[in-house]
Amino acid sequence: MSLVRDVILTADDELRYPTGGELISIEDYLNQGAQRARVAQILTSNERKIIDKASRELFKKRPEYVAPGGNAFGQKQRAQCLRDYSWYLRLVTYGILAASTDYIEQVGLIGAREMYNALQVPMAGMVDAMVMLREASLPLLSSQDAQLASPYFDFMVQGMETLA
Repeated sequence: MSLVRDVILTADDELRYPTGGELISIEDYLNQGAQRARVAQILTSNERKIIDKASRELFKKRPEYVAPGGNAFGQKQRAQCLRDYSWYLRLVTYGILAASTDYIEQVGLIGAREMYNALQVPMAGMVDAMVMLREASLPLLSSQDAQLASPYFDFMVQGMETLA
């Protein structure tokens, strides 16, 4: 769930103290705490702006989704798509705060294929959606903050690509 928790649980499972390298990774994590919180705050406070831009770009690239018969056609379906965008952005902020992709993988990717297949949502569109979410988010951050956040968006995109 978080880097600190993961280090402690791994060391405990192996009946040992954390290694020097593990302690350094915890120190680095703690030193980045303010930056991680700032990045999460920026993404959270700009959620609507990010979701609007990402969805606009997705539907521009894939107009068949909002056309009659498309997965985002109609107010209800479109609202569900935007809800998912918000959910995935939230998962990315959790990953950034925890310095871990575990939660993104467990909650956002495992089972996603079955859920989206059951809903007949094209996985290629979900990949595009994650790319658009990343592209709408990173420009709101400083280059240093974007460098910190980018791997979590990339993990989400790559995870969706493996499902497609």
